[in-house]
Amino acid sequence: GIPYKQLTVGVPKEIFENEKRVALSPAGVQALVKQGFNVVVESGAGEASKFSDDHYREVGAKIQGTKEVLASDLIVKVRAPIYNSDLGVHEADLFKTAATLVSFIYPAQNPDLLKKLAEKKTTVLAMDQVPRVTIAQGYDALSSMANIAGYKAVVLAANHFGRFFTGQITAAGKVPPAKVLIIGGGVAGLASAGAAKAMGAVVRGFDTRAAALEQFKSLGAEPLEVDLKESGEGQGGYAKEMSKEFIEAEMKLFAKQCQDVDIIITTALIPGKKAPILFKKDMIESMKEGSVVVDLAAEAGGNIETTKPGEMYVHKGVTHIGYTDLPSRMATQASSLYSNNIIKLLKAISPDKENFYFEPKDEFDYGTLDHVIRGTVVMKDGKVIFPAPPPNNIPQGAPVKQKTVAELEAEKAATITPFRKTMTSASVYTAGLASTLGLGIIAPNSAFTQMVTTFGLAGIVGYHTVWGVTPALHSPLMSVTNAISGLTAVGGLVLMGGHYLPENAPQSLAVLSAFISSVNIAGGFLVTQRMLDMFKRPTDPPEYNYLYLLPGAVFVGGYAASLNSGYNIEQMMYLGSGLCCVGALAGLSTQGTARLGNALGMIGVAGGLAATLGGLKPSPELLAQMSGAMTCGGTIGLMIAKRIQITDLPQLVAAFHSLVGLAAVLTCVAEYMIEYPHFATDPAANLTKVVAYLGTYIGGVTFSGSLVAYGKLQGILNSAPLLLPGRHALNAGLLAASVGGMIPYMIDPSYTTGITCLGSVSVLSAIMGVTLTAAIGGADMPVVITVLNSYSGWALCAEGFLLNNNLLTIVGALIGSSGAILSYIMCVVSHQ
Repeated sequence: GIPYKQLTVGVPKEIFENEKRVALSPAGVQALVKQGFNVVVESGAGEASKFSDDHYREVGAKIQGTKEVLASDLIVKVRAPIYNSDLGVHEADLFKTAATLVSFIYPAQNPDLLKKLAEKKTTVLAMDQVPRVTIAQGYDALSSMANIAGYKAVVLAANHFGRFFTGQITAAGKVPPAKVLIIGGGVAGLASAGAAKAMGAVVRGFDTRAAALEQFKSLGAEPLEVDLKESGEGQGGYAKEMSKEFIEAEMKLFAKQCQDVDIIITTALIPGKKAPILFKKDMIESMKEGSVVVDLAAEAGGNIETTKPGEMYVHKGVTHIGYTDLPSRMATQASSLYSNNIIKLLKAISPDKENFYFEPKDEFDYGTLDHVIRGTVVMKDGKVIFPAPPPNNIPQGAPVKQKTVAELEAEKAATITPFRKTMTSASVYTAGLASTLGLGIIAPNSAFTQMVTTFGLAGIVGYHTVWGVTPALHSPLMSVTNAISGLTAVGGLVLMGGHYLPENAPQSLAVLSAFISSVNIAGGFLVTQRMLDMFKRPTDPPEYNYLYLLPGAVFVGGYAASLNSGYNIEQMMYLGSGLCCVGALAGLSTQGTARLGNALGMIGVAGGLAATLGGLKPSPELLAQMSGAMTCGGTIGLMIAKRIQITDLPQLVAAFHSLVGLAAVLTCVAEYMIEYPHFATDPAANLTKVVAYLGTYIGGVTFSGSLVAYGKLQGILNSAPLLLPGRHALNAGLLAASVGGMIPYMIDPSYTTGITCLGSVSVLSAIMGVTLTAAIGGADMPVVITVLNSYSGWALCAEGFLLNNNLLTIVGALIGSSGAILSYIMCVVSHQ
């Protein structure tokens, strides 16, 4: 590679007619300068986007002329190079030999341009060829521009429509809402649907793809379908060309809609082909006078027969908007997003901190960074390498029709006879009640019975809490449950000892458990808050979430005052904390209560930790050790969560989640070490040993599995499934070894055997977490994280039984059961 400091990035002024965008915003320039690049910007390049030359100078760029900028090592543009009439030369002729160009290129439509660039031995990264895969969402400039075009289409339609979008009833009369029909459920269509719905219109959406219709529905639009069933799923996230019969049924639907709706917005495109004509002249002429049509496919010929590309005019009383430069009409926003796309792409393909280097490969797996690089690079050192070969491990297409959980359950129930259904239900209740009797018989003491009661009731509450969760809140809900599961810190605090420092191995494990749990708690709640902030719109009313400090202060401060007065109310504090955690899970089920849910989670965790410290009554020296460990951990968690990019928040949840598993392992091992001298006289010794073993196993799987999930989502590991030969036999062997390890662990009373078995099962379970998670593709990692989140709840329960702690049992059962249900919901929805 070449050191960044030896490379110059050039940002020329766009000379395409009416183009107002610029390839890099001042913020983008600042990022490249910080990385080490030298950046030169053509004078006036950002003026149309409201970025002055002074803005660029302030962030470290140099302002130069056209020829100097185009002679840079790396040129970033919006539009493909064209002939410069002022200089009398083609822009590509001003490139230096072996330069790199990043721009929209459309290589299939511009063979002459590719030939000219090849003469200069140019390397070309086409922003229009970035594969539409999960890992490349941050670099997808087509989606960024389509998002703007969809929004602007609604604004233009509203500007030329003669009525309100929203319906009103006033003293002067009743105003009906505008009816908007949107064709195409891609990025542009969904952006239009969201904007029109927000303005109060009645929105209808049509797409040939079932998944797109579901997305229309999630935005509050009415999905329209034809009677003929045919999947429209195509390559790269686009729709495919449909059959003659489907098109005829489609045209009948559109003809009927034209007579009813006020506004039509079309976005239908098929890559490499002329846009399909979906609305004939007679359909448009059947619309009411004053109606508006916006054709976002105008640049490719248009979906409306009467569209004039690049123009706005009125035909038979219907206003036609056929502008082909909608993103450029919001130049500041479009330039900022496009700049972000370029910066993220450059950082991803060349992650080295010192040198700029990337190498396209012809062998690559679907959805990986190699897939992104090979798809984006259309020319390497003057050699045309477009189109890219197909990737390996291409996932199977989505189901034709997505069904809700309720619909699938109804179908499943319909196939079961009434007798079998009743018999199954009766058998389940029989087994459950018999198990309850069995647990009562084998219970070593009354404390165990009380703990099982708490566990059962909390599990039932958790089971019923998350059934109605909004799909958009799946990630925030996972994040807040992950933060709450950081109550593994309670186990660490209970087992800590010594003075300012721990004095033996168990105490060292305990302080480490409290430290890493604190990282998870503080970071987890901040990640949840940042996720929720993504849903906030500028038009939303102001929020006063700081007022939730009042109940938090009363809860924790009131406990401190009660403790100071001689009252021991730790069990009631645990109850209050548990109820707050229930409220947190319930609150994260809907948008309106999500922030309240996050606040309740914080109050619950704070109250639980305060009650733990109050119950322990540690010496001032030990309290300093506890406070130091948790303060350091919390500070680190906040720093990580604050600095991480928005797009990396889901994978950060997985990274934090691994800490919960590690803390569970440390706590279980430390508890065994501390309790071992009492095993000979303790009637509940066998129960303690079993729970410590199970907690260690679950924690190990959670720890390593979460790390693998993080690696796949972050792009550190290959997102394709790692299908090892004989993996089923390997996993079966690991499970058998883990279960078999309990035999010497329970039979041999020696300390050495016990610690050896716990150490072995922690290693075996960690390996099993890797093999299980690595065999699953990156696209399914959110489901994997939810399953592991459920595991961490059961590990927390194990800690509760070990320490006879009601709070850990309640919260563990909540997280375990709710995580299992959320995993089930996500699997059913995605047909897995």
